Amino acid sequence: MANPDEAGTNEAAEKPIPAKEVTMKEVAAHAGVALSSVSRVLNDHSDVSESMRKQVLDAIEAVGYEPNLLASSLRRGSTMTVGFIANDISNPLFAEIAMGAERRLNEAGYSMVLTNSEGSPERDEAMIRLLRWRRIDGLILSVADEERAGTLAELAKLSEPVVLVDRQVRGAADASAVLSDHANGMRAAIDHLLDLGHRRVALISGRPGLRPVRERVNGFKAAFRARGLDLPEDLLKFDSFSATFGEQATHELLAADDPPTAIVAGGNLLLTGVLRALQAAGRTVGVDISLVSCDDVPLTELHSPPITVIDRDAVQMGEAAAELLLKLLAGGEGPLVTEIPTSLIRRASTQPGPAG
Repeated sequence: MANPDEAGTNEAAEKPIPAKEVTMKEVAAHAGVALSSVSRVLNDHSDVSESMRKQVLDAIEAVGYEPNLLASSLRRGSTMTVGFIANDISNPLFAEIAMGAERRLNEAGYSMVLTNSEGSPERDEAMIRLLRWRRIDGLILSVADEERAGTLAELAKLSEPVVLVDRQVRGAADASAVLSDHANGMRAAIDHLLDLGHRRVALISGRPGLRPVRERVNGFKAAFRARGLDLPEDLLKFDSFSATFGEQATHELLAADDPPTAIVAGGNLLLTGVLRALQAAGRTVGVDISLVSCDDVPLTELHSPPITVIDRDAVQMGEAAAELLLKLLAGGEGPLVTEIPTSLIRRASTQPGPAG
C-alpha cells in the first residue's frame, strides 16, 4: 500500500515549477547599461542611439525578457494601439484601406487591431465596445449604418479620437473623416456613357442611407440633368452591396420591357453578381451591353474585356485615415476631413450604344 506522504511528495515533484520572470534589471545588467536606457528603448524613445538600441535588444533576446506591454501602457496612459473596424474584410477595397492605415500607424509606432463587422450594425456596436474595453488610443471605422442609434451611443462613450472611412454619421458631427469624391466620379462615368449614346443606364448599388451611395446617386442624376435628359428612375436598384443582390437586380433589369443598354455596378462585390447574371443571360459585355464598375480591383482589369471603372486609391485612403488620427492623437483639434479624388479609367467594356 502506498505511503500517503510518499504520494504527496511525488505529486509535488511532478508539479511544474513556474519559470522565473526575467526583469528589466537583468536586461540592463546583461547589456551593461542603465535601467533607464532599457526603459527608453522599450518605449521607443527618440533620444536613443541606434547602437544603444541594438545593444539593449540583443540583451533582451539573450536573457529571454518579455515586456508586459499592458502594464506599461496603463502606467503611461497609452496602449499605442489603434482599432480598425472594417465593413467587410473579404472585400479587396477594405483590405487595401486597412493595409494603408496599418502601414502608416506602424511607422508612427502604433499597432492596429483589425476587426470585421461583416456589414452588420450589431457587430459595429459590439466591436466598438470591445475595442473601448481594450483601451485603444483611437478608432478608424466604416460603419454599416450611419443613422443607427446603438452605433451612435457606443461612439458617444469613446473619449478617444475617431476617424470615419467614407461615412458621415449624423449625430457624430465631431468625428473626423476621410471621404471619396464619389459624385464627380459617377458624373464622369455617366457622361462617358451618354457620350457613347446610352440613355437607358442602370445603377445597381447599396442602400442610399450610406454616403457613397448618396453621392453616386447625386452624380448620376447631375449628369442626366445637365443634358436635359429624363432620369431612368426604373433602372435604379438599391439594396445591399452583395454579389447576390447584384445578380438578382441584373436579372430583373434584363427582364424589363425596356432593359438597360448599360449598367453601373456600385461596388466590386455587386460586379461579381452582375457578371454572373449577364453570363447566364448570354449577354456579352462590351458587345450586347456596356458595363462600368466602382473601384479598380483585379477582376475589372483581368476580365475579358477589361471593365471601365470609377477608380480611387484605397491604400491612400487608409494612409489618410491614419494620418488624420495621428494628428488628433498629437493634440490636433477636430473634426479633420480629407477627400480622396476619383477618376474614370476607360476600358473595352463600354462601347457605343443605340444612339451613339
